[in-house]
Amino acid sequence: MTRQAMAISGGFDSDLGELQRRLVLLRIGLLLVVALLALRLWHLQIREGPYYRDLSENNRTRSVILEPARGLIYDRNGVLLANNVPSFSLYVSLEDVKDREALINQLTQLIGLDPALVKKKLAVRGAKQLPRKVKDRLTLKEATLIESHRLDLPGVMIQVESQRNYPSGMTAAHVLGYVGEVSAEQLEKPEFAELHQGSIVGQYGVEKYFDRIMRGMAGQKSVEVDALGHEKRTVVVDQPKAGDDLYLTIDARLQKVAEDLLGQESGAIVALDPTSGDILAMASRPAFDPNVLSRELTPKQWVEIVQDEGRPLNNRASQGQYPPGSTFKVMMAAAALETNTVTPSSTVHCNGGYQFGRRLYRDWKAGGHGSVDLHQALVHSCDVYFYTIGQRMGIDTIAAYGHQFGLGEETGVDLPSERVGIMPSTAWKQKAKNEAWLPGETISASIGQGYVTVTPLQMASLIGTVANGGVAYRPRLVQAIMSRDTGHLQELPSVEKHRLKVRQENLKLIRAALADVVTEGTATRAKSSIVSIAGKTGTAQTSALRTGPEKDIPKKLRDHAWFVAFAPVDAPKIAVAVLAENMGHGGSAAAPLAKEVIESFVKLTQHAPEAGHATAPKAHSGGSGL
Repeated sequence: MTRQAMAISGGFDSDLGELQRRLVLLRIGLLLVVALLALRLWHLQIREGPYYRDLSENNRTRSVILEPARGLIYDRNGVLLANNVPSFSLYVSLEDVKDREALINQLTQLIGLDPALVKKKLAVRGAKQLPRKVKDRLTLKEATLIESHRLDLPGVMIQVESQRNYPSGMTAAHVLGYVGEVSAEQLEKPEFAELHQGSIVGQYGVEKYFDRIMRGMAGQKSVEVDALGHEKRTVVVDQPKAGDDLYLTIDARLQKVAEDLLGQESGAIVALDPTSGDILAMASRPAFDPNVLSRELTPKQWVEIVQDEGRPLNNRASQGQYPPGSTFKVMMAAAALETNTVTPSSTVHCNGGYQFGRRLYRDWKAGGHGSVDLHQALVHSCDVYFYTIGQRMGIDTIAAYGHQFGLGEETGVDLPSERVGIMPSTAWKQKAKNEAWLPGETISASIGQGYVTVTPLQMASLIGTVANGGVAYRPRLVQAIMSRDTGHLQELPSVEKHRLKVRQENLKLIRAALADVVTEGTATRAKSSIVSIAGKTGTAQTSALRTGPEKDIPKKLRDHAWFVAFAPVDAPKIAVAVLAENMGHGGSAAAPLAKEVIESFVKLTQHAPEAGHATAPKAHSGGSGL
């Protein structure tokens, strides 16, 4: 081979080697790229696969809460007091809303929503993937307007839900209460932890007290949506569970009688069964319409209600605190007999006033009652007699017996926010006023004035305890609970709290005197031709600055009228307390109302089956069974 040929051959081998090296580097580079791609695919498909799979599913499905139907409420005879009716609710899914302000403006223009309220609802804490309830109880016109503009309202949906309804309107409003959307503050509390924005809860009355039992459990459904978030089809449904039903102890007919008797006047009437503590009627006036309060109110509407001078949201039966006046003398009589402060035959001379120091404490009867024993003192409500025995006993002994009769104590009724009134003592005044008790204050307390305050429910319970021989029962509003799942009716037993430490012969003496109060004493206007009634009148002063005839005194300064009673005298089946605000004397204003309630009870039960057991509901149709 020539030298030239050898040179050419050597150059070729050199180029070939360089090419091979480049090919090796290229292969390595390709392998690295493939390895990186494989690693990325593994990361996306294996390690992060579940995350992206869920993300993909959520791009085409949405979770929608299915609200449960609230439990129904019946009276003791199976009369429906609270049910549910179908209604439209407006929801917004935030995930599908790109321009929140624009959507709020559209909804405002379409159906007149309050922009500030909508903005507040959309901002409430909660799971982002769940639609937010913006408005319930839409009218058919409003729902139609929303549906007709559906393409312009991304993320907006209409749900058919059950809404609370009270067929009898204002009847038993303070007992039943009302419902409302759970507030942002309530959602922060442990008892509402499982709820969400838009959940309906009890806000007052038995609706609130038994809310956990009646609210049921929400369900959920997964729906496939389009690009605008509108539902296309249902994928999975977890049905909601309806709440359980309540059977109350009240008789709707007697409740209506009591409320009609109060009419437009402020006051309360409580009627209960002294043998069990079952509340047969609990009326309070002024009242409210729970159908109105169960809807969403504007801030202005709510302020108007809470600032109403009549205080319609105040249940005067369990929350109103009033001086008991002479009805307090029933307890005073028992305390005096038990402490041997007096005997049944002991007498006190009443000349129309009781002198203590420089002050004369007057009797209601200017000329006095003469010489009276315990029986006559109760029948004619002699103030001087009770001034005298009160001063002998002292305030702490009076307080001890007052607490035993349930004064200054919670009754335990099935309602939220019960008030207890005041049963004063030396220790109470030192704690509440940082002052020592004055002897003259005992005199006022002895006839239910001064610092003493009670609720009508406490006084109904007190007279019921005297009527039944000294057994104090917890007042009961709910008689039974029926499970919606099983149909099982669970009857709630009456609860005996304690027995009075008062001898039966002393209670018998007091009952006999209370019977004569009606036949010949201060409550003759309560005398009935169809049933024997025993009771005690009371006139509670609201102001010491009163002069002139009663008719010339402004109504808001007039006395409160009291009457507590039971019937029949020999075998009591009903105990009643009537409080008529600023209506004057108990004998003329309150006693006739108690008589009407008792006579109505007698007429209603004469031919009725024995009360005390929950009655199964009659079949009902339409929305009432939701």
